[in-house]
Amino acid sequence: QVTLVESGGGLVQAGGSLRLSCAAPARVFSTYDIGWFRQAPGKEREFVATGGTGRYTHYADSVNGRFTISRDNAKTTVYLQMNSLKPEDTAVYYCAAKPIMLTQYNSWGQGTQVTVSS
Repeated sequence: QVTLVESGGGLVQAGGSLRLSCAAPARVFSTYDIGWFRQAPGKEREFVATGGTGRYTHYADSVNGRFTISRDNAKTTVYLQMNSLKPEDTAVYYCAAKPIMLTQYNSWGQGTQVTVSS
């Protein structure tokens, strides 16, 4: 497992933008997939986006076209740019990592709260 540090959550009005950051150790940055998940109150955790190795990106239908995942190799950080935010995007957002060859994410950040007001 690896230590992931998230930042960037906060309160924003509907239609606004936020950028989340997930810092990962340099030793795993090129060999791990890093993705984003979220969990809203009373709901199960759900997939949001992945693209940590830079080879591909994939988004949940609910955020496709509004969210963008990207990476800064020099800073070993993955970002989630969230635009056109909606109240239903309100959740705790987690970044997660897994070795490329595994199917399950096995390392999780502490989570950062995103609240979108209507």
